[in-house]
Amino acid sequence: MIRDVSEAVKYIGADDPDLDLFESQYKVPDGMCYNSYVILDEKIAVLDTIDRRKTDEWFENLEKVLDGRKPDYLVISHLEPDHAYNIAKAAEKYPDMKLIGNAKTFNMLPQFFDLDTTDRTVVVKEGETVDLGAHKLTFYMAPMVHWPEVMVSFEETEGILFSADGFGKFGVIDAEPDDWACEARRYYFNIVGKYGAQVQALLKKAAKLDIKAICPLHGPVLTENLGYYINLYDIWSKYEPETDGIFIAYASIHGNTKEAALKLYEILKAKTDLPIAISDLTREDLHEAVEDAFRYSRMVILAPTYDGGIFPIANDFLHHLKIKTYRNRKVAIVENGSWAPAAGKIIREYFESMKGIEISDVSVTIKSSVKPETVAQLEALADSIL
Repeated sequence: MIRDVSEAVKYIGADDPDLDLFESQYKVPDGMCYNSYVILDEKIAVLDTIDRRKTDEWFENLEKVLDGRKPDYLVISHLEPDHAYNIAKAAEKYPDMKLIGNAKTFNMLPQFFDLDTTDRTVVVKEGETVDLGAHKLTFYMAPMVHWPEVMVSFEETEGILFSADGFGKFGVIDAEPDDWACEARRYYFNIVGKYGAQVQALLKKAAKLDIKAICPLHGPVLTENLGYYINLYDIWSKYEPETDGIFIAYASIHGNTKEAALKLYEILKAKTDLPIAISDLTREDLHEAVEDAFRYSRMVILAPTYDGGIFPIANDFLHHLKIKTYRNRKVAIVENGSWAPAAGKIIREYFESMKGIEISDVSVTIKSSVKPETVAQLEALADSIL
């Protein structure tokens, strides 16, 4: 599709509503969009290509926008294939087009393409500018947001930040605006979230710019209430809770641990007006659970023992939290085991390996099924987490 970002800046990306898994792991029930932009001026700059699934549509859009002209530059913000697949094809189609990237870009480029870039590269450093005429692109390095070669660019005339994967979200570009935070949060914590310090470094650079619009490589172009989006990124990248509330995450084999989780939910609802979310790890999207774990200030995890350890799906959830740098939360633990409960010990070891985690001194061990004494223990645990 082709859309006007402004009179001179055009969107030439594509929706992919049929995609089921982004990066072969994240469920995208509404599909995904791959964004690309063109700046039309005395010189023409194309900002990134798109995924192989939409190659033909991208070239059709590009040709329509060019209207017989040839691009002078292709800016390579990020080499991940959903944005970079068509670099070689575009370079072949437009032999006079130069490639703009940083030193790391061109070190990594041969890993993806057998492409002769002799006399075609423009290697930019932090703060350097490429003049297009009335428009000027200034480049800022964003290493590990979320690959080492990532850079963003700022068009100073119109105040447009081309933010690479920053401020991206799951879904097609026409998703309802009210849904931005939910799918942007799931996208951030599961894809970018490990690199909070690097995001903070980029936000400090962005704070010095007069940004009027943000053009990410996924999701809608952001033109209003930019402070809202930037504030969320600041909270997320500092690993601060976005919502003062409680997330209950549970895995259950035969339903007994589920019964305890639902009872705990009921107890907490009676004790507090704080928002409470609950997720069945065995049946609901794991990455939604990761999102909620980071969103809320407190979490209770309930899991059964399995093969002398912890039920695998609960272990997978905890592993995801650890590699995504879960921290700065208060947590509580409930385990279940019929003869040799072991899940609680493993959960505790996970949390003890994370920074800033306060583990409740009240834990609960269920022996097979929920009994009156279990309920009393859950009452005490609820008090300890509030």
